Amino acid sequence: MYDRKTWIVVAACLVLLGLNFHYTQQENRARAEQIERERAARQESGNVEKSDAAALEPGLLVESPPEPDQVEQLVTIKTAEAEFVLSSYGGGVKHVVFTNQADGVEGPVTMNRHGSSPIGALAERIDRLEGVPYEYVESASEAGRRAVFRGRLTSGLIATKTWTLVAGDAHGSPYLLDFKLHLENGRSESVALEDYSIFLGTAAPVGANERPEQSGMVFRDEGDFDFTAATSFSGGWFSKEKTLVTESSQRLDYAGVTSQFFATVLKPVEPGPSMVWGKAADATLKAGEKPVKVIRAGFRLPGVSLSPGESRSFDYRVFIGPKENRMLRKMGDEWGELMNFGFFSPFSRFMNWSLWWVHAAMDKVSGKWSWGLSVVVLTILLRLAIWPLYNKSNRTMKRMSKLKPEMDKLREKYPDDPNRMNQEMMKLYRTYGINPLGGCLPMFAQLPIFFGFYSMLLHAVEMRGQSFLWIKDLSEPDTLGHLLGFPINLLPILMAATSFLQMAMMPTTGGDKTQMMIIKLMPFLFLFICYNFASALALYWTVSNIFSIGQTWITNRLPEPDLKPKPGGGKGWVERMAARVEEQQKMRQAQGRVVDSGEEPKKRRPRTGG
Repeated sequence: MYDRKTWIVVAACLVLLGLNFHYTQQENRARAEQIERERAARQESGNVEKSDAAALEPGLLVESPPEPDQVEQLVTIKTAEAEFVLSSYGGGVKHVVFTNQADGVEGPVTMNRHGSSPIGALAERIDRLEGVPYEYVESASEAGRRAVFRGRLTSGLIATKTWTLVAGDAHGSPYLLDFKLHLENGRSESVALEDYSIFLGTAAPVGANERPEQSGMVFRDEGDFDFTAATSFSGGWFSKEKTLVTESSQRLDYAGVTSQFFATVLKPVEPGPSMVWGKAADATLKAGEKPVKVIRAGFRLPGVSLSPGESRSFDYRVFIGPKENRMLRKMGDEWGELMNFGFFSPFSRFMNWSLWWVHAAMDKVSGKWSWGLSVVVLTILLRLAIWPLYNKSNRTMKRMSKLKPEMDKLREKYPDDPNRMNQEMMKLYRTYGINPLGGCLPMFAQLPIFFGFYSMLLHAVEMRGQSFLWIKDLSEPDTLGHLLGFPINLLPILMAATSFLQMAMMPTTGGDKTQMMIIKLMPFLFLFICYNFASALALYWTVSNIFSIGQTWITNRLPEPDLKPKPGGGKGWVERMAARVEEQQKMRQAQGRVVDSGEEPKKRRPRTGG
């Protein structure tokens, strides 16, 4: 089935892939060791000021250190899904612990774990964060649901920050806070608030297998969603490394930081003009692992000035939680855009809705493997839906295979004239009413589904920690072990093997060699895409291949289609297009013969009126 040239190309690709993986691993280990050495050196140096250490520490920003005699007060307010730990240093959310989400490294997933300052801290000159100690004002009537902090900034502004849990009947309430910022000018001159910004915290991959390009800065401006990946801060082949990204906003709907599965977002109750900024730095999740990019961001306060003694309040809705599509969509379409599904968003949303619908039934069958079973059942349902299209395509390919002897004759007859050979082949297709693209229809139909599934699973927090058969986590590769440092992922290998078996069962059409080469290389392409991706995607594609094998086995036992000339010579749109191309080519050839003979083509006499 595969000629020698195909195998040479495949072998070369595999060798290059292995070399790239080997040298990338070496570079990542060297970078991680360098970060650890720098961190150890800073810890051993006792004469380094805290502000300088913060500037050097990967993942941290420059901040003013609190007074040495100040003791940090921590206040925790809880919901069924999250614990919000607030700090008197900066008067904001120091970190958030998701009690039902494990990070696979140290325990529960913790947001802002790499942050030097709390979410909601004030920054002067974009990224110089306050280190002002706040006074915790306890509220007896709202004990356990609200925390209030009051402090005086070095600039003279008096800030009061009130954090309140959102009522339980709201969608997404376990992850929502109301944040009120009250500022009073305690100086003798006016203060421009646009010189200050609110810190949005940090975000980074939770585990080493997460996609680093999915961590980034997000904001929504006048209905337009924008995402800047943390990896873009490292520049590229044709750009220099960026240290700071700033984006102007005419009407800021919200801004935040996000990783592949989790997000921190602040939404002003009264949207207005602002400026969003973001920075990135390297950090290690675990000693010995490759460094990851940590993104941090903030947005500027409204452009108003406070006169001496004047005060102003600003209200925000704060979301710190998992990017679960159904929950975010119920909170509002603007929140749903945080999923960042991209071009295939309609397909991804449909696939996510379908997956939940199937899961509701599978959860009654097996609570332990319910999500894996949902992927299997949904795949079978989708393949059943496109069965008629697949069957029609298979019969088209069988009819084309019966034309192979005639096509071989044409290749022998016109070995040095490919244009004439293609013309004669199109005549054959027209005569027998065959659409040469008909055999590709199932592949084209599956591509939007595949990429919709790909994008949906890229952010499917529902899959995190869900096991199936030998797979420990459907959101990660099903790595069984390592061979010379290379991960052995069984499911993508099974996916490629079933793809080859499926193609071996398909009828040989004898079509264009380039087209056939592309089809033959498709299993290697999908193997490359799925190898280090979520095992749920490889599970979908493997089940789809097995279904196709069974479907092909059945259709191969059906009566063979007849190859008869179509009445009228076949006038489908493909045939009509081919006929027009052939007619235009004949006209060009005729004009060429006239020019070669030295005669000028006859000019048509212009028509006159009257």
